Amino acid sequence: MKTTPEHTNALIRETSPYLLQHAHNPVNWYAWKPEVLDNAKKENKLLLISIGYAACHWCHVMENECFEDEEVAEVMNRYFVNIKIDREERPDVDHIYMDALQMMTGSGGWPLNIVALPDGRPFWGATYVRKTDWMKVLKQLAALYSTDKSKVLEYAAQMEEGLHNINIIPSPERDESLSKNDLKTAVKNWSQYFDTFLGGYKRAPKFMMPVNLNFLLHFATLFQDSVTGEYVHTTLRRMAYGGIYDHLGGGFSRYAVDTKWHVPHFEKMLYDNAQLISLYAKAYASTKEPLYKRVVEESISFVNRELRCANGGFYSSLDADSTDDQGHLKEGAYYVWTEKELKEILQEDFPLFRDYYNINSYGHWEEDFYVLIRDHTDEEIAQKHNLKVSDLISRLAKCKKTLLTKRELRARPRLDDKILTSWNALMIKALVEAYRYLGTEEYLDQALEAIAFIESSVLKDDGSLYHNHKEGKNSIEGFLEDYASLISAYLELYEVSFEEPWAKKARKLSNYCILHFWDKKSGLFYFTSDTEEITVRRSYETADNVIPASNSVMALNLFKLALLFPEEEYGELAERMLQQMRESILENPNSHAHWMHFSLLQVFQVKEVVITGKSALEYARVIASEYLPNTLFAGAVKEGSLSLLKGRILPDKTLIYICENGACQLPVATTEEALAIL
Repeated sequence: MKTTPEHTNALIRETSPYLLQHAHNPVNWYAWKPEVLDNAKKENKLLLISIGYAACHWCHVMENECFEDEEVAEVMNRYFVNIKIDREERPDVDHIYMDALQMMTGSGGWPLNIVALPDGRPFWGATYVRKTDWMKVLKQLAALYSTDKSKVLEYAAQMEEGLHNINIIPSPERDESLSKNDLKTAVKNWSQYFDTFLGGYKRAPKFMMPVNLNFLLHFATLFQDSVTGEYVHTTLRRMAYGGIYDHLGGGFSRYAVDTKWHVPHFEKMLYDNAQLISLYAKAYASTKEPLYKRVVEESISFVNRELRCANGGFYSSLDADSTDDQGHLKEGAYYVWTEKELKEILQEDFPLFRDYYNINSYGHWEEDFYVLIRDHTDEEIAQKHNLKVSDLISRLAKCKKTLLTKRELRARPRLDDKILTSWNALMIKALVEAYRYLGTEEYLDQALEAIAFIESSVLKDDGSLYHNHKEGKNSIEGFLEDYASLISAYLELYEVSFEEPWAKKARKLSNYCILHFWDKKSGLFYFTSDTEEITVRRSYETADNVIPASNSVMALNLFKLALLFPEEEYGELAERMLQQMRESILENPNSHAHWMHFSLLQVFQVKEVVITGKSALEYARVIASEYLPNTLFAGAVKEGSLSLLKGRILPDKTLIYICENGACQLPVATTEEALAIL
């Protein structure tokens, strides 16, 4: 029999799983909406803004200790208008208050708790706070606002000025792009942080940073830099060996808390896995390393099994926490094993499994739990157990299948089942790249199903996008990241299919961005459209992080569109964006890797591979399956309207043109000849 919750607040009307988790707190929570801020101004009450996301462990801890507590709720409700925000739904608001927190404290993280004036200007912030400290500080802030309001207003004004100042992109000293030497120097300076033994950076925690690794793989290939290349492959191998990778079910957790990639923070995010699928697919094309192919296949299996919805779109994440066999919510409970369990389940295969996945001091986590981690190659373990490698892989596959079946009987981590346009676009692009480099048709079919769903769910008649979708509802206008990521996916689809509608859809969305997001003064794009109400500031997103900055993605999109549609002004816009960011890139290369990825296409002169005629798609599949990071593919079987195709389509012949700046060499007739040139 269901019990009626004692409390219900305004969040019950939301669709975000994170907000719904808080809908029965005794705190009078509201979602971020203009009318809520208007009411705060009328009542002259401070805003208490708490930002988190569904898979966030410490968000759950603070909810349990503070927001579910009647005593705490009484203080919050008396003095504040309380606003709960899902950072994944409102990255625009999260950007502003994360900047504010870092200005105030020097660090950031979630839960992100901000106290602000009724108009949204912040003056105090913190991450996780214990109950007694939380109540104490809230009472002090409320008293300060009541007794010395001018002091609070002064500090909020200073914060507002600071938030505007750090959002200003300085004008470049020189109107020029990066040179080869600039890029080499940037990577040399950056490389002092590389952990060349275990991969990643020389520190813990370790984040996977697919944007950085994608650039470094590209860089190492073009500069024939074996040292950087070895670092990239060490990192990719160690991540795939580590506990951060789910050896039974596929897919990666968000980061490792240690230096050897062993113990993950167990949440699994769509955006991480999408980008890592792309990265490992490219690394496989570059090396034909079977490990990389296995990671791609298993990670796609994970996403399809755990995050794919019936209509083809993709959910956002799985929680770090799940219920253990004592009924307690515990981080990692779903994924970890005791030695006793493994012995009982695997029996005669246990000794082999123990050596392969380190059920020993190297793989031990805490209490009597182990997190599976590899430290040896298949060949080394096969030799130790007098097995052929093929037999080793076969026996381990059987063990993994048995354990996965057992694991699925456990209480599952909570699912965040909202659908985000930008993250879905990343996954669509990942599936297209996996199809391109592994040749699996099924991946392209899944990408096409997903993009059909996204278009039917979030694309509006006026050409604009929604950011979110759940159960037939959309509530938030699209941000630049949604447009940029979807344009990128469209361009990837065009390159593998030669179907012009994809390129034209990319152009149409780009034109919408230029109309509604572009800032003429800086040459960059705002994160929010000019149709949206702004609180505190209208932000630019320029620093590449775990996900590339929406501006760097947009710059690369425009660069590619300029090759397909040279009659448009896209090339000039892209060039100006890169020049505007020149100083920032050189000053801090590790936060601008996607900008440098774009720059490599410029300084090494991108080659346009134009394939026309009856076997165009078959030829393209052969050539494009190689790792050729400085190429753009275009083509047609019978007809095409793009400039690159004009005068180059002969219905009875398949020809391959290698072009630079729209000028093409004499065509060749075989893929071998084309690959020799490339």
